[in-house]
Amino acid sequence: MKAKKLAGLAWKNLKQRKLRTFLTILSISIGITTIVAVASLGEGFRGRVRERMEHGFELDVLLVFPGSFTAGLRDGFSSTDMEYIRNLSGVSLVTPLITIPITETINLTTENGTKLGAFTIGGINFGEMVVMFPNRFTLLSGNLPAEGETSAILLGYKAAFINGSQVAEIGDKIFLTILQPNATPPFLRINFSVAGILTRQGTLGITNFDYWAFISLDEAIELIRNKDKPYQLLIVKVSNVSLAEEVAKQIERHFPPYSVSVFVPTSFARQVDIILTLVEMFLIGIGSISLLVAGIGIMNIMMISVIERTREIGILKAIGAKNSTILLMFLAEALLMGVIGGVLGLFTGYFFSYGLANLLSTFIHRPTISGIRTPEVQEIRIIPNFSPLWMIIAFSFSITISLIFGLYPARKAAKLNPVEALRYE
Repeated sequence: MKAKKLAGLAWKNLKQRKLRTFLTILSISIGITTIVAVASLGEGFRGRVRERMEHGFELDVLLVFPGSFTAGLRDGFSSTDMEYIRNLSGVSLVTPLITIPITETINLTTENGTKLGAFTIGGINFGEMVVMFPNRFTLLSGNLPAEGETSAILLGYKAAFINGSQVAEIGDKIFLTILQPNATPPFLRINFSVAGILTRQGTLGITNFDYWAFISLDEAIELIRNKDKPYQLLIVKVSNVSLAEEVAKQIERHFPPYSVSVFVPTSFARQVDIILTLVEMFLIGIGSISLLVAGIGIMNIMMISVIERTREIGILKAIGAKNSTILLMFLAEALLMGVIGGVLGLFTGYFFSYGLANLLSTFIHRPTISGIRTPEVQEIRIIPNFSPLWMIIAFSFSITISLIFGLYPARKAAKLNPVEALRYE
């Protein structure tokens, strides 16, 4: 029997049981919709995360911290440590960072007593930091402090602007006040002049420079106690991204075990990508269960169909229909339901994924806690990414499931004894 005639006969038979056929096709389309939606959302979310990480983490920059989760914190780094790392193969630049957190005993205020929006004071080499983070150290106004310039401060955007109002401008005096309860006088006060204000960046990488205030490295060293090992973080720029992990291993070998931690953005990005892939596959696996349920529905409806059409099968065999013809007739019905359900599932999956993406995007936002300042976080908007490969896989899965679960009823119909089938009432 020709394929066109088989398809027409299968369509005619399916129309005779409209409700059962509709429900079976619906269950198939739901399974395909789930697979397409989850796959496209997973690909889209993974792409957005990868994009944000590539934008937020300079992949050729390593961060070296003292201590580890196992051994806890330790003293900072010395100039000797920094010089060793600078001489490693594959390293193009090393610059230190000294951090002084804003606390109840350490304040940054304007001349009229207004507190700045800074969370942390960073002691840096301005010229080297611009080379390390060229996209982050861009100026909204003013200039970068020159090398060797003292009493100059560079403010992040949110340090100078609080709730949209500018509290510090270029040339303004800024006072760093450090309380010293057991000293005379009981506080230390240092004056700075605002040299520049950085553009608004948002949360990029592991920190948000919008909430920082930067002073020169020499002035920061004068403010801390441990002057032998003053550097709390070393920032390392490698000559090639492919050398990042090898350079990290060399740095770790130089120090005692568990005494340093090296953050490698490329390794971190790869691990995140693996985790997102596993989550995506897990969700697709859950979605595939609904397609298996649809397959059982196909088997059920076709088994009932075989029972209802036993006499018809007997007549067909009596007039010369072969077992293979009967088998193909029933497989054609299963295949047709799989094709229709698969096509509908692809279309509904397309629209459903966009609706679900908009719904999820509304939930991915920064939580606000009344009375507590929290760093601003850039919004992540999920855009589904429809891969032709996943569309083909989903559609093929629909057809495969339909044929597999339709095979047993089709074989049962083909093996019916024509004499017994004609006697069936």
